[in-house]
Amino acid sequence: MLARLTALVARARGARWANLCIINLRFLIGFAFLPAGLKKVLGEPFTDPHNTGPFHDFLHAFHATGAFYRFVGVVQLTIAALLLTQRLAAAGAVLALPVTVAIMVFCWSTQVIPTATVVTLMFAAVVVLVAWDLDRWTRWTRGPVSLTGEPAASAPPPSRVWQLCGVAILAVYLGACLATGEVYRPRGVRPDDVRFYVFPVIALLPVAAYLVERRLTRYR
Repeated sequence: MLARLTALVARARGARWANLCIINLRFLIGFAFLPAGLKKVLGEPFTDPHNTGPFHDFLHAFHATGAFYRFVGVVQLTIAALLLTQRLAAAGAVLALPVTVAIMVFCWSTQVIPTATVVTLMFAAVVVLVAWDLDRWTRWTRGPVSLTGEPAASAPPPSRVWQLCGVAILAVYLGACLATGEVYRPRGVRPDDVRFYVFPVIALLPVAAYLVERRLTRYR
């Protein structure tokens, strides 16, 4: 089973579309941890104080822990930085796995179905990201040869264009938070609010990176 998975991942690495999917999946998962981690590091409550019920009561108690609340925020920001900047994304995916599992189990246990569904999809995405670097983990246990008996094919590192794209995503979002004085999250369609355009700009950055990389490749 593991040998088949290793061979499947090795074949996928040879497909350009698969590499692009992984790069952007890292952006997506990394960015999902960014606002949550930032709120915790700043000590801001994750839910409104007047909300009640098992889900919100736990979050109130979690916020009241203080140092532990901020520690989890630091972990989430570390995951976000590792995934967004791509270079150490394998470590970010491994670190994200237990955190995502804990959040997923908590959400299903408190019957917050919409949130639990989204987190379950995040968990599936993180599993894919961990599997993408399967050769790294098998190499540590079996040496530089894959389970198929052939030399392990390392995933090519993302180009500098994609690494800079991740840095730009971090810069744009953190800059927006500094400018607005809050951890920004979209609040519906508000074209009259300049903050509404922060997320569209961030969404366009990977598109711009793809076009730049394609142009650079053409002229090499």
